[in-house]
Amino acid sequence: MSDSIEFTKALIRRQSVTPEDAGCQQQLAERLEAAGFVIEPMPFGEVSNFWARHGQEGPVFCFAGHTDVVPPGPEEQWDSPPFEPTERDGYLYGRGSADMKAALAAMTNAATRYVEEHPNHPGSIAFLITSDEEGRARDGTLKVMESLDARGEKIDWCVIGEPSCTNQLGDTIRIGRRGSLTGMLTVLGQQGHVAYPHLADNPIQRFAPLLAELYAEELDSGNDYFPPSSFQVVQVEAGAGAPNVIPGSLYVRFNFRYSTVWDHERLQEWVERRLDAAGLHYELKWHLSGKPFLTQPGKLIENASHAVEQITGVSPELSTGGGTSDGRFIAPSGADVIEFGAVNRSIHKVNETIRVADIEALEATYRLILERMLA
Repeated sequence: MSDSIEFTKALIRRQSVTPEDAGCQQQLAERLEAAGFVIEPMPFGEVSNFWARHGQEGPVFCFAGHTDVVPPGPEEQWDSPPFEPTERDGYLYGRGSADMKAALAAMTNAATRYVEEHPNHPGSIAFLITSDEEGRARDGTLKVMESLDARGEKIDWCVIGEPSCTNQLGDTIRIGRRGSLTGMLTVLGQQGHVAYPHLADNPIQRFAPLLAELYAEELDSGNDYFPPSSFQVVQVEAGAGAPNVIPGSLYVRFNFRYSTVWDHERLQEWVERRLDAAGLHYELKWHLSGKPFLTQPGKLIENASHAVEQITGVSPELSTGGGTSDGRFIAPSGADVIEFGAVNRSIHKVNETIRVADIEALEATYRLILERMLA
């Protein structure tokens, strides 16, 4: 049995619900340090991070990932305890099995075995590991990248072990992600009796036509790499505590997932122009979770695609689908960033799982990517 499988099980047993690390990073760091990596803990707030590096010269090839997991949900709905790794019918079950402790185990073993065989390899191999990807994502990879940038340390190529595949291992490599922009809007009106609407100003009534217009308008048709940008309302709240009262305000939270066709400033202007044109009295706050990024075809994509196909027998699709990832913090530094990891159909669900054979295949794929990039 592959050591990566047993290593994955050891990581799953750690109840590292975000932002807790629960000792996972110590297990990773011990293996890396034993292979000659220099380990640099980089904690920020309650978040555990570390930067590890083997070699002093460029170019720098980096593996990146997160040890934190989402809460398991109702444990009685699991067929086996979420933090007790369990094999059934060729699959390994447990919270974090696919997202992304198997990838962490596989990339760690791939890198340590490579440097043991090639101690004087060209360039440098690095690891950027955080426990703040599934949560607020403010004291993790973002802060580490700021620290590296401040001292002039750069990443040239980065492979993130996020679960990228859809139906089978190897079918998808993510080469970018859409941006995420959230608006928190309060539409202001005037409270009044529901029987006397002419004496009130109903913010729901005022905003409803504009909401329909926002949904009806096509933002863009996408481009060669990105699907069309989208607008979605995720929260609507209004009320005055009694059924016979028109509320004095309406709270709406909405989100844009946008491609490189847009930037966040133009999207903000687009919304504010429509609010003003509708004559609304409002307050609006914005939160930018991440800008879109895209890795252009080149050495990293070419070698990763070759390695994936050679190990899995599957020709990968190059995709920018899905939500956000920590790649949004790494790519702005100038690094080429891709994501390759497990099948993602069970992530964040009850009975999260990964095919046992895929763990060994992940290690072999990461190893081949590393060999080709530093050849």
